[in-house]
Amino acid sequence: MGVLAVAWDSAGKEESKMKINCLGCGYKVDLAGGYDDYTGPIKCFACGAIMEIATQGGNIRAVESVTEAPRLSVEEVFERSVG
Repeated sequence: MGVLAVAWDSAGKEESKMKINCLGCGYKVDLAGGYDDYTGPIKCFACGAIMEIATQGGNIRAVESVTEAPRLSVEEVFERSVG
């Protein structure tokens, strides 16, 4: 199974009600409507951490860290998220 890279807070996009704080860096990952019923891995674009999530009916049921990303400063996370 592949890892899904999830976009977050993109300008002009409809905001999702499901958001997960990345377990690696704390960045807010926005799960779009396509994740209403999903079980599998997602990747934080800001730090690269991979998390296993489970959603059902538009609600987050579980979040677990699969891989830890390298420890980044706040500035490094910001640079990666906008770059």
